[in-house]
Amino acid sequence: MAAYVDPLVVERVIGDVVDMFVPSATMSVYYHSKHVTNGCNIRPSLTDDPPRILMSSLNLSDLYTLVMVDPDAPSPSEPYMREWVHWIVVDIPGTGNVNLGREILAYTGPCPPIGIHRYILLLFKQKGPIGMIEQPATRANFNTRHFATHLELGLPIAATYFNAQKEPAAKKVATAA
Repeated sequence: MAAYVDPLVVERVIGDVVDMFVPSATMSVYYHSKHVTNGCNIRPSLTDDPPRILMSSLNLSDLYTLVMVDPDAPSPSEPYMREWVHWIVVDIPGTGNVNLGREILAYTGPCPPIGIHRYILLLFKQKGPIGMIEQPATRANFNTRHFATHLELGLPIAATYFNAQKEPAAKKVATAA
């Protein structure tokens, strides 16, 4: 009988971005009507707007932080910009409504230049309100572990990831003269 292996381990989300953790909340991510499941493929053209995120098993009196990163920038074979941060929202209330949180770094959708990239959304439980925090000076070379340590967030309580790759350019249709 085959044992279950967490897709976050198989695809090195745990290892490349965060350490092993036990989820204590659930996070469902949607781009339009497309439900993001671990390892699914999403076309970048569907990700121009921030995803809709539904969370459960949260404590209403707690606050949460959401981080979205790409550990494969600019190329999975040479990720020298690892991690590229796409979005940071802090002070999300326990209702799970991301729109009521404080956006530290505005959302930018995936735009992988080459290869198949992993896009990871991580949810952390805060110890209390996040005070003044500067947004990262650059999106490149972000480090989720250091960020979580700096804000005393600990390990994530939920995570999901999807894959995306550059979409082929639309073929130009020749018109008759």
